[in-house]
Amino acid sequence: MNRQVRRVGLFLTVMFIALFAMASSIQVLRTQTLYQDSRNVRAAYETYKTQRGSILVGQEEVVTSNPINDQYRFLRNYDSVLYSSVIGYFSVFTGSSGIERAMNSLLAGQSSAQFFEQINALLDGTPVTGAAIELSLDATIQKAAWDALGSRKGAVIAMEPDTGRIIAMVSKPGFDANLLAGHENQAVTDAYRDLLDDPESPLVNRAIGGDLYHPGSVFKLVVAAAALESGRYSTSTTFENLDSYRLPGTTTFIQNSNNSTCGDGPLVKLETALIRSCNIPFAMLAVDLGQDRIRAQAELMGFGDELAIPLTVTPSVYPQDMELSQVALTGFGQFDVRASPLQIAMSTAAIANQGVLMKPRLVDQVVASNLNVLSQPEPQVLSSPMSRETAAILTRMMVDSVEFGAATSAGISQVAVAGKTGTAENGTDEPFTLWFTGFAPAGSPEIVVTVVVEDGGGIGQNGTGNQIAAPIAKAVIQAVLAR
Repeated sequence: MNRQVRRVGLFLTVMFIALFAMASSIQVLRTQTLYQDSRNVRAAYETYKTQRGSILVGQEEVVTSNPINDQYRFLRNYDSVLYSSVIGYFSVFTGSSGIERAMNSLLAGQSSAQFFEQINALLDGTPVTGAAIELSLDATIQKAAWDALGSRKGAVIAMEPDTGRIIAMVSKPGFDANLLAGHENQAVTDAYRDLLDDPESPLVNRAIGGDLYHPGSVFKLVVAAAALESGRYSTSTTFENLDSYRLPGTTTFIQNSNNSTCGDGPLVKLETALIRSCNIPFAMLAVDLGQDRIRAQAELMGFGDELAIPLTVTPSVYPQDMELSQVALTGFGQFDVRASPLQIAMSTAAIANQGVLMKPRLVDQVVASNLNVLSQPEPQVLSSPMSRETAAILTRMMVDSVEFGAATSAGISQVAVAGKTGTAENGTDEPFTLWFTGFAPAGSPEIVVTVVVEDGGGIGQNGTGNQIAAPIAKAVIQAVLAR
């Protein structure tokens, strides 16, 4: 009998310890995660009695919470659709997205960083006021990017290469977050359903997420970096100058974009292939380099990383276990290579910043209601994917591409602009995806700008990155230099 009692006692002790450990995990270790979960209705109701913190761009409040005479106490107000892709929305009925979700605990006054405010509020019997989030966005540059993209679907990112600060992030089409911030359940639910059902996917931030894009020829910067870093290639390395190339192990042929050779002569140099953006030499280069070396270079530049800026960034992809024919296609950003505009901007920023990649960020500081600074992120090195020498070589070739190569539409008088275009295929009858990425001034870069335009910019397979995407980037660069 005593043995059975001891067994029962031991069993109950183990169960108690397990229960204690689980409760501790929920109450201590997982508190923040559970609180930020959009399905946590109790947390949502808890925030209603709190005046949610403002979101600022520069010194201007672009999102506020205003007192209102109903059970929810405060109504969230969004000043402009220009920031919808970054800020997202906060809804009583449908949850949240963007900065509203990523920094919810601070905005709602529930973060552990606001502990003393919470204690004071408890003693005073008044609710905590949420902290204000000051974004790194520049209102002038955001407007320039929004206007330059116009009615086209796509995204624009402008980033400081030496700090990682994102000063513009536009995704189109956008949406009016005020439609989701209301306090009438049916109206908000209907608006949310309409946005979800919209085939244009306005709730998707194309700059950092969604299905991602074939990068096309902007990926040649990654392949060229891998080649130069290997020590086996230089700008003078030559390839057979063909007007068509049979993919290894197949009967499929590829061509350059002009359906001809990459300039005159029987051989073409690596620098000429990049400046003129020729596919065949880069397909040959990719086969010779091998997928492992290209993947390693891509990963150093951020491919595969799960970043929080603090928005969650969908990792870009360089595929695994490919046939040689598929590796060849990745040489110019095709097959299953997938990238976000932010990823391409990061790769470009590493070149602009002399081989050092800074972590991208969207927040300059977080300020409590009592004006104490709760957080002020400092520039942070993410990786060093290439040498200064490689970065300098790539910069020179990108400048030449803008001056007399495939990216001439990005040229600015009396300013050295470094750039690379891309025109990515999506299927036999599908419109192209059009790209530009670059920086200026090339000698002392102030800004990196990456542009992607979907659906061929409205002209199917007749448009190019130089024709459609490069002028958009040029307008943004000019806005930055004019500040």
